[in-house]
This record gives sequence, C-alpha cells and structure tokens, in this order.
Amino acid sequence: MAQRWTNDLTWNDVTPEAAYLNRRQLMAGVAGLGLAAALPGAARAEADALEPNTWEEITQYNNYYEFGTRKEDPARYADSLITEDWEVVIDGMVDNPGTYKFDDILAKMTVEERIYRFRCVEAWSMVIPWNGFELADLLEMAGVQDGATHVAFQTANRPDQMPGLAYPVLDWPYVEGLRLDEAMHPLTIMATGIYGKPIPNQNGAPMRLVVPWKYGFKSIKSIVRISLVDKEPPTSWNKANGREYGFYSNVNPNVDHPRWSQATERVIGSGLFAKRKPTLMFNGYEEEVASLYEGMDLSKSY
Repeated sequence: MAQRWTNDLTWNDVTPEAAYLNRRQLMAGVAGLGLAAALPGAARAEADALEPNTWEEITQYNNYYEFGTRKEDPARYADSLITEDWEVVIDGMVDNPGTYKFDDILAKMTVEERIYRFRCVEAWSMVIPWNGFELADLLEMAGVQDGATHVAFQTANRPDQMPGLAYPVLDWPYVEGLRLDEAMHPLTIMATGIYGKPIPNQNGAPMRLVVPWKYGFKSIKSIVRISLVDKEPPTSWNKANGREYGFYSNVNPNVDHPRWSQATERVIGSGLFAKRKPTLMFNGYEEEVASLYEGMDLSKSY
C-alpha cells in the first residue's frame, strides 16, 4: 500500500542533519562568523548552511514540554523515557481493537523514506528525510468502522519518566487529532526514523505522526493511543488557546498567528545572512491536499 506518493524533493533539498536536530542555525563562535563573512556570496551561504554544531549544541535545543520548557531540557531528561517494549492502544470505532506492540506494528508495515518540508508555527522551516509508514496502512489493519469521522492521538503520560508533566503548561497528556480523510491521505505517515536512524527520545521516539501540510505541533510525538471517533477530538494547543491554535492548523501564509506573520519563514540551515522565504500554501502540498478543504473558509477553519 505504500509508494502511493511521488516525492518532489531530493537529498539536495534536505536540511543538514546537524541543523535539523539543533532546530536553529548556530555558528561556531566569533571566529566562525569571521571566517564565514569573509567568503563571497554563494560560498558563504553554503558554509553557513553546513556549519556543523557540537553534540552538546545539537542536543540542548529542542522542544518537548513533557521534559521541560527550556530548550536544553529534553536532551537533559529524555533519556529517562523507556521506549523498549513500547505499546500502542488502538481503540474506538475499529474492528480490531487492542494493545499492539510497536515492534509487531513495524513488522507489518512497509517502511520507506519520505523527504518532506516541515513548517513550524513559530515561522521556521526545514526539509527532513523521515523513515516511516503511511498511517492509512495502520488504520486499515485496525479496520475502520462506518461512522468514524476523526482520529484522536495521545502522547505517553509518564510522570516518573517525564519531569515536565509536573508543571501545568498544558492539560496533560498531550492529545491531537485529524479528520479521517486527513489521516488516510498518503502524505500522512507515522515516522519511526530520521536520516535512517531511530528517532531520538527528545524528538518523539519511538513513533510520531507527521502531517507535512500542517504546522509541526500537529505531528504528535511518542504516541501511545490511537482512537477512531465520530466527532472532532480535543487537541492540546487548541484547548490551551483556541484563538491562536485552531484544530486544522494547516500551513497558510494568508492567516497570521495573532502574534506574528505566517507569510514568510526562516529556513533552518540556510545561513545567517539568508533572507526569509515566502511560505507556500499548505507548505507546498496544495496540489495534493487542497481538495480536502474544498468549500471551506480557511480563514475561519484555521
């Protein structure tokens, strides 16, 4: 069932691995800045984009609030998350409900590489080579029943392993949701790897959702429950602030976040001197997904 989507990106488009894991463009101190500034035009931009970071820099800048709100917290505490013998509950309106071992799921799926654009609601972007399988394949294995309209997701909720849960940043556990047609779309995947390696704990191990035409927070991490339901499920950021974070959260340059513009984005790895890039409707996947929202006012259903 996989291989139903033709990729328009190649490895030449991929954000350098160090820049992806770091979530920012760092230069190696003042000396590095001086050297890069001395390079002419394109050579300087290439040097900026490929400037490597130390392991400490890379792993100390990440967002995963279950491990704390500071950028270095996930790297500091995510190792406490035990991913061995991971299980995922699939329930609700399905023919085959149950608790599935992650390894058993993986054995039944076709894992492939998908190189996708990734756009954060904070107006930065990158290109990432994911490894994973289409969510549609997993849902068909579970057997979606007539009447199901949405898919609800839940992140692990382990206070003994996730120190950030002690703070009411959000209404824990973290939850997300998609319409069923969005979930079944061939672009929607369950990612299990990045750059051919297992996803690090701080990035959502062992399995996370990836919906490339939506803002990144829709791609829920470390999933432990998938439920088929007949109404729109609650989602964490929408519950926290519905004015700023809608249920759909499709990438849309014409609908600003109340506190910043979404018309342009900062490309991670493009260099310190690079200009901001115009944001594409649906993050560049308009041809593939626009039909899902035909007739909807996307300025209201944001």
